[in-house]
Amino acid sequence: MKWPWQHTKEYPPFWKAYESAFAKAEQKSVPEIRFVALDTETTGLDIKKDRILSIGAIAIKGNAIIVSDSLELYVAQEHYDPKSTPIHGILKNGSFDKVSELEAIQQTLDFIGTDIIVGHHIGFDIAVINKMLQRHHLGKLKNNVIDTGVLYKKLQHPVHRMPMQQGYSLDQLSEALKIPLYDRHTASGDAMITALAFIKISKRLAHKGTLKLKELVT
Repeated sequence: MKWPWQHTKEYPPFWKAYESAFAKAEQKSVPEIRFVALDTETTGLDIKKDRILSIGAIAIKGNAIIVSDSLELYVAQEHYDPKSTPIHGILKNGSFDKVSELEAIQQTLDFIGTDIIVGHHIGFDIAVINKMLQRHHLGKLKNNVIDTGVLYKKLQHPVHRMPMQQGYSLDQLSEALKIPLYDRHTASGDAMITALAFIKISKRLAHKGTLKLKELVT
């Protein structure tokens, strides 16, 4: 099936609104910025063939998590790998209310707007979302991103710093920062853990006098 904009080469209104918002975005100081902690659960780790099962996101502003400003979506599936079910617990025909992939795109873009996306090993999440956008003949995400794994390394002494290619798992980061692993391996649960990690790391960097936004964004 082709959507109307695929015939006319016109993008849908929600995508045009998303793109145009960046031209109007104003510069803000760090306390005024809305950050969005985001996580995806997927059918696997192959960006080309696997699909997003769920998207979880929660807003952060002024070193506070805005619980009322959150997003949790479950995406209806055609492709599904049951081998990943023990990790995320999402069944293909489970009881969650599901939206189409296109509806998930629209709701996600509406939620994140032009704000900065925060995630742990966020490159994977951005890649699978961009692949989802590509399947619907849309462009790539335009948001700046912050990876909490990279951010945490800024706290460490260079001598003891883990090599960049090794990184930290979210479990390791949570243990180091004493964050309880509540609701782990759900998109909304991991987004909350990531938000807590981001706040803790940001506070420590601010205390060290090394918190500069342009250095946080990757």
